[in-house]
Amino acid sequence: MRFRFAAYVSLLAPVLIMTLTAGCAAVGFALQGSASEANSASRNFDPRDLSGIWRLTQGRGVEPAPPMTPEGALLHGTRLTDREAGSPALSNDPIYACNPQGFPRLAYDENEPVEFMHFGDRIMQLFQWERTLREIWLDGRDLPSGENLDDLGPAWYGHSVGGWQGDELVVNTVGLDERAWADQGGAYPLSLHARVEERIKRIDADTIEVQLTIDDPTFYTAPWTDIQPKTFTREPPESYNYSGWKGLFSGITEAICAPMNEVDSFNLTVRDPAIFGPTDQ
Repeated sequence: MRFRFAAYVSLLAPVLIMTLTAGCAAVGFALQGSASEANSASRNFDPRDLSGIWRLTQGRGVEPAPPMTPEGALLHGTRLTDREAGSPALSNDPIYACNPQGFPRLAYDENEPVEFMHFGDRIMQLFQWERTLREIWLDGRDLPSGENLDDLGPAWYGHSVGGWQGDELVVNTVGLDERAWADQGGAYPLSLHARVEERIKRIDADTIEVQLTIDDPTFYTAPWTDIQPKTFTREPPESYNYSGWKGLFSGITEAICAPMNEVDSFNLTVRDPAIFGPTDQ
């Protein structure tokens, strides 16, 4: 799967002629740069409007987990990461069998873009990777628990309910599918009754910060919180305009793991050579 990244070009300062003028111009340029950065940070924006295309630029992955319960350690012990296996072909990461990445992995362990869209009673996240979506309900419904959660059952992206606390959107997600990995590097497990809390705050026109906390007494002995917030940076909409086709899903790839395609691509170019060695195919 291929992705194209936008290039950002900055303008050069005018050519300086005399030594004294050069020194003054340099100071002026520095002040102008500082003012430009300040203007970018202070541009008018609605902190409760998360709409737009964003990319995770800092804080990828999840922080090291606290000690696991015996049940959590047992499940974790069945997982073989790329690093441990020495090859993706030998890992049992479910994504290599074209399964969904699940939550929070898709949202916080990938640096591919995500679009936020507001619909009154909910916020939709559209992910370029997997070409999939996630609903965050803002209609006042209760977070599923107990018998209600058991009836709903597990979902790859869980069941998410949010609400505003000032200018901070607090989202809680439960009902995660235990077959999904919380991340790639640690292959951490999460249970059906795990609760993932996101505290999402738009701190300026071009930046969103997210504080992630996971509470899963089934698999861990204590809650765990990211040491530093995760940072998302706004992407220019014009970056997603290929051959006149605009939008997050424009371009040459759908970023979907389709088994029919994988037989001819991933298996032949990654899995089989890792097992049998290079071939002429």
